[in-house]
Amino acid sequence: MSVVRRATPDDVEELIRLRQVMIDSVFATGSAAATESDTSWHAESLQVLRDKLADPEGDFAAFVVDRPGRPGKLAALVVGTLEYRIGRAGNPRGATGCVFSVATDPDQRRRGYARACMEVLLDWFRERGAGSVDLNASAEAEPLYASLGFVRKPDPSMRLSL
Repeated sequence: MSVVRRATPDDVEELIRLRQVMIDSVFATGSAAATESDTSWHAESLQVLRDKLADPEGDFAAFVVDRPGRPGKLAALVVGTLEYRIGRAGNPRGATGCVFSVATDPDQRRRGYARACMEVLLDWFRERGAGSVDLNASAEAEPLYASLGFVRKPDPSMRLSL
């Protein structure tokens, strides 16, 4: 079984690197590929991420698996936030988990790392009273999420980039 641990501020560069691995795999083709492969955001994101990781009581968490035989390097990560939305049937307290980054280095895949990290993140959401968890799934990752109980939903989401 993989040893999953909570990420620390010392992991920020590896978390940014693995986030880019995820972005590159999701946006490998199509019109968004050129924009998403831009890495100029990395430097500016480091301190923000470091601050988020330094607050263990906050609503942000990242769980990782260290890369075997490579100290200081990560094999996989999952990242999520706990958000508040006005309650509704099925989630009267309004706590909702949001998974927004799941990545495994290509040469480390099919070892159970993403599953192990997801299970720990889902437990973290449960401990904080989340009534549901949302994520966006690539076609490649959908079987993993389905095996954890996630289902597709009709999504009327829209986005405005500011």
